Amino acid sequence: MEKSVKKRRVAKITLIVLAVLLVLIAGALTFAGNYLFNFALDPQGGGMFSGYEPDAWELTGKSAWFAGGAQDRWLTSHDGLALHALYLPQESESHKYAVICHGYGSIPQDMGGFASHFYDMGYHILAPAARCHELSEGRYASMGWLERRDIVDWVNTLVEQDPEAEIILFGISMGGATVMMTAGEADLSPNVKCIIEDCGYSSVWDEFAGQLDELFGLPTFPVLDAASLVCQVRAGFGFKEASALEQLSYNGSRPMLFIHGEEDTFVPYWMLDKVYHSCCCEEKEMLSVPGAAHGEASSVDPELYWSTVESFLAKYMN
Repeated sequence: MEKSVKKRRVAKITLIVLAVLLVLIAGALTFAGNYLFNFALDPQGGGMFSGYEPDAWELTGKSAWFAGGAQDRWLTSHDGLALHALYLPQESESHKYAVICHGYGSIPQDMGGFASHFYDMGYHILAPAARCHELSEGRYASMGWLERRDIVDWVNTLVEQDPEAEIILFGISMGGATVMMTAGEADLSPNVKCIIEDCGYSSVWDEFAGQLDELFGLPTFPVLDAASLVCQVRAGFGFKEASALEQLSYNGSRPMLFIHGEEDTFVPYWMLDKVYHSCCCEEKEMLSVPGAAHGEASSVDPELYWSTVESFLAKYMN
């Protein structure tokens, strides 16, 4: 009888201890998940990507030219945010438009160097501010996932303005991931003729997994899983869902140019091969730039970079 009572007491204590441990573990994971979510997706908080936007596009000497000559455009996103963009029209008539997407923590005028090149090629320039960047509303960045729908909307405004518009999408870093994710949208206007991405990541999960190991020395499970769950609750999407690889598998028609610096460790160079082969379109090209770290391809070898871009565009733009 006493042994039976003792066994029940031991079992009860064991269950209580296990329950306490589970609560502590759940609490720790919730804390870690929220911390990483804020660290990674809150530009205002100086998170994971702060300081990684390279000088190659931040201080090109063209920022003032671009911002000074551009008009402010805005639209309301599908989820009610006021989003802004810089728009620089050609002085002469043209039906060519370049939508250029900046990186995490950057702003549209930082793309002045790229805008200048496309402008000189005869393109009107539209440079959207990603949600929660500069004048665009929004609490968190979504690393290109929600922004992909914003780009669809921005493209539609150009088509409404000019039904004969021939549009290219261009993006660097997070902007590169954004245009890759946009490529898979079924309702993306056929006025978008081709897409160029520079050093975009294969998926938000892949990028954060690498940074979690690099910055904290932590494995993806269970910390990144917890952060992804927090993101699902707070921002409406999970890290694995936000996949350029998946979206590219739906792009069967638009030609794409993929660019990456061979010395890029922030968005690792190996991602170039993954995104290139995930794209199901037949007309696609790849440019590797030796000696270039993250976002530096255009400054390390500008002649190779822009000759490749111009040659690519000449094939698909009238």
